[in-house]
Amino acid sequence: MAKKCTFRRGIHIPERKDRTTGKPAELVPIPKQVVIPINQHLGAPNKAIVAVGDAVKRGQVIADAAAPGPMTVPVHASIAGIVKKIEVRTQSNNADGPCIIIEADPSVSGDIFMEPLDPFTCTKEEALKRIRDAGIVGMGGAGFPVHVKLNPPPGSKIDYIIADGAECEGYLTTDEAAISAKVDVIVKGIAILMKIAGVKEAIFGMEDNKEFLVPKVEKAIADGGYPGKITVALCRTRYPQGGEKMLITALTGREVPSGALPSAAGCIVQNVGSLLAIGEAFTIGRPLIKRGLTVSGGACGNPRNIVAPIGTILTDLPPEYLDIHYDKLAKIIFGGPMMGTAVPHANIPVQKNTSGINFLTQEETYIEPEGNCIRCGRCIKNCSARLFPVLMNNALEAGDMDEAQKIGLMDCFECGSCTFNCPAKIRLVQRFRVGKFNLRNHLAAKAAQAKAKADAAAAKSAATAPVTAKV
Repeated sequence: MAKKCTFRRGIHIPERKDRTTGKPAELVPIPKQVVIPINQHLGAPNKAIVAVGDAVKRGQVIADAAAPGPMTVPVHASIAGIVKKIEVRTQSNNADGPCIIIEADPSVSGDIFMEPLDPFTCTKEEALKRIRDAGIVGMGGAGFPVHVKLNPPPGSKIDYIIADGAECEGYLTTDEAAISAKVDVIVKGIAILMKIAGVKEAIFGMEDNKEFLVPKVEKAIADGGYPGKITVALCRTRYPQGGEKMLITALTGREVPSGALPSAAGCIVQNVGSLLAIGEAFTIGRPLIKRGLTVSGGACGNPRNIVAPIGTILTDLPPEYLDIHYDKLAKIIFGGPMMGTAVPHANIPVQKNTSGINFLTQEETYIEPEGNCIRCGRCIKNCSARLFPVLMNNALEAGDMDEAQKIGLMDCFECGSCTFNCPAKIRLVQRFRVGKFNLRNHLAAKAAQAKAKADAAAAKSAATAPVTAKV
């Protein structure tokens, strides 16, 4: 194996993975109900295609776009039962959205899965359709539809498929558990992507805190006997190594241009959870109806890696299963502590991109009051995207959205390294999230003004144009 690689800058965070490292992912008891958001992807919205009172089987499509397009994926029933409600509920991003509530019913039996499909003999179009029909999205981030990522813009030349097994966030070990238990399916998922993208080389990237898994991965690669070259590469443990741009640089030395997708650097990156779902979608025809996640934190008395149906609410599980100490609980975070979202209560469902749920104590979440920036430059030194957080913050405070965009606000992927290292405890990443929202509105307003000005000029030109009489 080649020497360990990494990217420039970044930080070292407390890993706090020891409570679940080495623990296998266990199937949770079937919940009495699931609350399934109908929109769990980045793209055009879905609508429910079932009604209250309908009996639905596990794997049945219950929501899809009115006009299915490239940026849409369907949602499936994760348990068999009866649709009890379709109503707005709070979701893991703290936004309210329509959800389908299914109550488990033993009288409804059977699954609706797709027929197995050989990914190495079917066409590219058939393979992409299978991935879309299975409802597979990126399971390590924003929920970008996988079939779209595998169909880059014309002219793009893809050289590498990269399996993202870095799992650099604190507490989380769900990817480690998936690699340990189902590495053969994950490797098959890599081979499927290589076939679809027409590439001959793939890299399975992991941080060196998972070095003990390398022999298992290499054996799965050798036993699979798939065409092309699949290698394992270890990266030095550093946050945020799991970010697409960071991992591409660490493994290939290439850089993704500002504002561009990984395909611009000749790479397609997929989280190991998504690769596992892809392998199962072809092998057994199962859509994405469950996901692995880590449940941990100091207020969790029985931390573990679990596999839960999409839509599971942890409070519906037996109390002793996780043993949450609510008297110690200070914060609940969906995802990891660096990039996850703090939610107001635990009655929020597991979604396709829920990598973990952390029940944290006051000691784990201590936040000091903000001070004044001392111009130390630590945020610049540690920014893995090589941006200037202090200057972006200054521009936002001044309300200069054009300057914030020029400095690189939209290239920030909100990893939180700047906030983590700020001695003044300025909540930079939160400001950048709000700043991006305001910048999008600013750009939309500018575009509307430009269009109105152009329309007015065109109307004035038409009104003053000489009229030629017809003879």
